Amino acid sequence: MTAAMNELNSEQTLPPTRATRFNRVHEHYAEMPEIDKFIDHQPEAEDGYRSFLERLRASQTPEEAVTFAAFALQSKAGVQWALDCVLGLSPELPPEDTRLVNLISEWIDDGSDKNRWKTLEVALFAPRRSAAVYLGLAVGWSGGPLAPNDLVTVPTWRAPRALSSAVMRAIGQVRTEKRAESLDFVLDRAAGLFRLS
Repeated sequence: MTAAMNELNSEQTLPPTRATRFNRVHEHYAEMPEIDKFIDHQPEAEDGYRSFLERLRASQTPEEAVTFAAFALQSKAGVQWALDCVLGLSPELPPEDTRLVNLISEWIDDGSDKNRWKTLEVALFAPRRSAAVYLGLAVGWSGGPLAPNDLVTVPTWRAPRALSSAVMRAIGQVRTEKRAESLDFVLDRAAGLFRLS
């Protein structure tokens, strides 16, 4: 009877988890004011995440919507979104980026400091700043000390900024005539993570 109950409980649908850091956009701006340095547009009091993303997307600088998504999403959700975007836009990766992508995926799966530190180390010593390297930096800066015996942490805005850089670097690597379509691809993925509002 107990085994059957455990099996039944494991098959139940879990409630959805929130992908955003805060409930409302204006709370986000209040708690992480550094976002103002990277996005010129300001949210209205009634703006939800999806509506503000769409307003940025329709602006003269739609790239700000990528930055907003990177700042709005919680660490793991943001890294997963950016990783999906990078892999969707750059399916052929060089070996050093493939290694980093594997480390990033391991961190997404278990979130251990050990994986975070290893990912950060590989990203910091990478010979070039590819989209995968920026993703590795975002993982390393996602929270906690920078090394096992180091109490130093980085400002909270560094990881979202690295995520934004990763996605924009991936967009920048596609052919010019495909960039608008690529921007739509990443923003559609972000919009799917925000609540309807």
